[in-house]
Amino acid sequence: MADFSAIRALAFDLDGMLVDSVPSLAVAIDLALVEMGLPPAGEARVGTWIGNGADILVQRALCWTEAAASPQQASQLRERFDHFYAQTIDSGSRLFPQVKETLAHLAAQGYLMALVTNKPTLFIAPSLATFAIGDYFSLVIGGDDVAEKKPHPAPLYLALGKLGLRANELLFVGDSRNDIQAAQGAGCRCVGLAYGYNYGESIALSHPDCVLERFADLLPVLGLSSLEDQEI
Repeated sequence: MADFSAIRALAFDLDGMLVDSVPSLAVAIDLALVEMGLPPAGEARVGTWIGNGADILVQRALCWTEAAASPQQASQLRERFDHFYAQTIDSGSRLFPQVKETLAHLAAQGYLMALVTNKPTLFIAPSLATFAIGDYFSLVIGGDDVAEKKPHPAPLYLALGKLGLRANELLFVGDSRNDIQAAQGAGCRCVGLAYGYNYGESIALSHPDCVLERFADLLPVLGLSSLEDQEI
């Protein structure tokens, strides 16, 4: 097991990590596609397109439709996706099991926590408010806050600077290869969660420091009592 004894702070991805947001993202992109006379993709397919931000999501949708997309069409689809997602952001999304309880315990133990996501910054606060988890994060970095999104390490460099940490003091927790590559590029330790959105491939293929099946498994990895032990 990796040694995380130097860790002072944790940073998390959002979609596929804390929140199962595929239902709302799929509704928004399908509404936008249909409005433009294109076929809806469906939730299962949209789930394989998530992870690199909204612009790439739109590009993958247009590529799948085999439409001869111009830059103007891509821009229009992105605008309509944003329009519909603002209305559907709460539609069917949910926290993954034991996320809130685990965040609460980490906060009680004095860990600094940050959110580092490729999600458009505009949509982060509404999502956090929906699930009442925003107060756990002292720093939030969205996809529009840096010039380069994950898998580039730029968002994690920014987080380290804002939090005043060395790279070995920050543990990044994610569900996709974008998260693991960003952490490795920044020199941070990283944990991969096996349940998230990772283009249909195992997170273990990206070689995080460890792979966990459940979000709450973070606690014993950090040397803390498990949620089950706390309930005894």
